[in-house]
Amino acid sequence: RKNSAAAKQQNKEPSVLRAGGTESESSTATRPASSKQRNQQRKQNNTKRGKPTRPADSDSCSLNEGEEQEKSKKKKKKKKKKSKPAAEEEKLDGSGVSAAEKMQSPQKRTRTQQTQGKQSPNTGSPGNKNQRKGGGWRRVFEDYMNLRDVSAGLKRGELIQGPLRINPKKYQEAFIPSPDGSADIFLDGIVARNRALNGDVVVVKLLPPEFWKVGNGEDREQTPAGRAPAGPGGSGNPCSPDVMVEAHYSGDETGELIRKVQSVSLQDKGTRNSVVYIVEEKHSRAASGFIKFLPDKHFAMFSPVDHRVPRVNVPLTDCPADFPSRPADYANTLFICRITHWPYDNTFAEGRLMKSLGQAGEIEPETEAILTEYDVDFSEFEEAALACLPQNLPWSIPPEELAKRRDLRKECIFTIDPATARDLDDALSCRQLSDGNFEVGVHIADVSYFVEEGTALDSVASRRATSVYLVQKVIPMLPRLLCEELCSLNPQTDRLTFSVIWTLSPEGKILSEWFGRSVIRSCIKLSYDHAQSMIQSPDKHFSSEELPPCSPDHPVQLIQESVLHLHSLAQHLRSQRFQGGALRLDQVTQNTWVSKFNAKSVSKLLTSIYVCVRVQRSLNETVGNDRYSLARKEVLTHLCSRPMQMAVYFCAGVLQDEKLFRHYALNVPLYTHFTSPIRRYPDILVHRLLAASLKCGPRLSLSDEEVHKLASHCNDKKTASKRVQEMSAELFFSVFVRECGPLDSEAMVMGMLDKSFDVLVLQYGVQKRIYCNAIDGLQSFNFRKEISLFSLLHVQLRSDGVPLKYSAVLKRPDQP
Repeated sequence: RKNSAAAKQQNKEPSVLRAGGTESESSTATRPASSKQRNQQRKQNNTKRGKPTRPADSDSCSLNEGEEQEKSKKKKKKKKKKSKPAAEEEKLDGSGVSAAEKMQSPQKRTRTQQTQGKQSPNTGSPGNKNQRKGGGWRRVFEDYMNLRDVSAGLKRGELIQGPLRINPKKYQEAFIPSPDGSADIFLDGIVARNRALNGDVVVVKLLPPEFWKVGNGEDREQTPAGRAPAGPGGSGNPCSPDVMVEAHYSGDETGELIRKVQSVSLQDKGTRNSVVYIVEEKHSRAASGFIKFLPDKHFAMFSPVDHRVPRVNVPLTDCPADFPSRPADYANTLFICRITHWPYDNTFAEGRLMKSLGQAGEIEPETEAILTEYDVDFSEFEEAALACLPQNLPWSIPPEELAKRRDLRKECIFTIDPATARDLDDALSCRQLSDGNFEVGVHIADVSYFVEEGTALDSVASRRATSVYLVQKVIPMLPRLLCEELCSLNPQTDRLTFSVIWTLSPEGKILSEWFGRSVIRSCIKLSYDHAQSMIQSPDKHFSSEELPPCSPDHPVQLIQESVLHLHSLAQHLRSQRFQGGALRLDQVTQNTWVSKFNAKSVSKLLTSIYVCVRVQRSLNETVGNDRYSLARKEVLTHLCSRPMQMAVYFCAGVLQDEKLFRHYALNVPLYTHFTSPIRRYPDILVHRLLAASLKCGPRLSLSDEEVHKLASHCNDKKTASKRVQEMSAELFFSVFVRECGPLDSEAMVMGMLDKSFDVLVLQYGVQKRIYCNAIDGLQSFNFRKEISLFSLLHVQLRSDGVPLKYSAVLKRPDQP
């Protein structure tokens, strides 16, 4: 109730913070009025409103709620001993750490110690001694639990741990998955998040089951893109402390869910429920945004573009020298800020400006902002890492290494990649045997030969974990010398590889298999277009002028025959997979076989990727065969993919439930990444494990837990890379709309909410949300009778006049 009162006050007066009641732009720069002055002011206000006076501070959320009573008692007694909690809080040992701080987590205690005795933009920081003594500052966030109590609570099932997801368009809503994956735990308001940011691994305490509600989680109505939802410094209600379960069930299923997590219910219904501990700060704490000048203050206000990140007070000394005198000159300048501390008495965080990026809305500044926010390392490789590579160039394979490998240099082996590809990491071969069967080979660049475990180069690669592909460039995981030269399977050049070779029947049945290290010499670099032309024109004789340079030892006709044989075998394998219930075939089939081999030999150290999906059949039968069939298929694919779990890397020795190993989309029991060690660190781990299993490489020195930790890190980097790639595409398209718009197109309805609906813009392949209250001239509406899934509409994409923001607007139907 106390928090609700504070929240209402925040809604009524959006420019006032709960932390001390000063202006939001200036935070808590002055000490609040004394309790006597506050009481007198309250009486005067109540008298003006015709309301009776209330007991002093009855709705206060002060730091020490017993202080006011303590002061009144001091009038009768000149000296009174401090209460035990207060005394304990201020009692310091020789290291300067209080007893209360010793109970904090090491992570939090370190941050607290860093602020002791320092003047920060927020004078009401936890390091302020007067504040700790109860100067009347309002507490916004609860203290984190100490690690000992968190560990005990998790073991007893009283607390729940999971990654935090914040709704990007309605960021007062956040979620973590329940332990059994059957529901989401919903955190309502920024206070409930307790200073955790998106992606952080947190520990949460739940409300009792009677306060739970059944809902559709993040499918609820969201705020229009480009508008700032309620939150820090806004006019919403960020104080609601509710933490409840958002189940996707009803009736008996909800009852079953309640029974599953009865053990986590709270006995004290009045306890504020929220994030109680941050296990790992996975968010980079960096954000792009804009700075605002605050007159007569020694700090400026930083407003992040991402509304899930709080506003930040930054020292004025971090800002450009002429910013105080010419703040308007920087109104459209994009800055990077890193949060250094978030006090418990303020909805604003504290931080430092890292750099000025340039004008908002421009490609390069916005790209750098994206990379920084998602903690993508785009710096040049250090000398220590480069020193791990061969220094004498051009490099040739040492004779002693050749002697250890299977020599495949005379085989007809070729690469098939995008025409502009420079890092060629896989090659193929296929030849028909005298008995009518086929010998098929997949040959992967042997990156692990150059990236040895424990070296400086290995450290950099494991930290980056993946290459990041932007619209205009690539941020490589490994140095370009290795990606584009030493390991790239360039034509007519000897290269080290890891090979998998099968003997297959014409129907694609596996008759035998071989794994091992090898050396190859690719005869030609084919593009996808070249291979597709050969498949579409099987009887055509291609001349040497129609293809890239080719080895004289392998005629073009032989290469074309190999491509056609591979295509035929792929058709058989694809048919078998779909008949068995596979959703689609995204990867080359040899990944599966490497995983099987490794599972037999090193079952405890296999790092693998598995996708858990709900298999969706008969998509092609549902979408029809008219000109909108592809659009319907994309809509259905989107709807089917939403409930799918993300692909994850893990260590098989840590995850014991083998049912989770299965790749449900491909309908195979085991699956691992293997084919792209140049751009994915997990592939390097798999290569090392395979080499150890085959006795052609050293044993991995990592333990199960270390492999699992690496796998978790790779998951984080893979997710960030995917989001960065999406944002890069969104950036370029938003610039396109700004420069060339407005753009008209047909659109197909993908989903519907109460006051909005999502569409697929057919001509440009983007998804946008249309808000009914933004439709010109529409005073009232009931579109459920008129618009449904797959409905075709005419929309217009318009720039919002804000950098990188554009909207989809429904056009009026043509008049008859």
